[in-house]
Amino acid sequence: MQIGSGVPTVEVADLKDGDFLLDVREDDEWQAGHAAEALHIPMSEFVARYGELTEAAPQDGRVNVICRSGGRSAQVAMYLVQQGIDAVNVAGGMQVWEAAGRPVIAGDGTPGTVV
Repeated sequence: MQIGSGVPTVEVADLKDGDFLLDVREDDEWQAGHAAEALHIPMSEFVARYGELTEAAPQDGRVNVICRSGGRSAQVAMYLVQQGIDAVNVAGGMQVWEAAGRPVIAGDGTPGTVV
């Protein structure tokens, strides 16, 4: 599925357990609440930390990029597509993730919230 900007997108409801998730929100947002299995690389540090993604991402799988509402993740997903990586933006971001009843944990492992 595509949105008007040409960035490939996926709906939260279409994500399965075990799908690779890259969270590009800032540290304070991550600490407040995130998906348990997500890899966290803030957008502001993304280029410098790009190697962490290439090491962690599945070689034959898709990178699902998420932020708070979908703006920053769309930019990172487009960058990854330009690098030849199968990447998609998670529509609606963590706000939709939380609203859909998906688990959100804080940095200390307790139940979290999306800020």
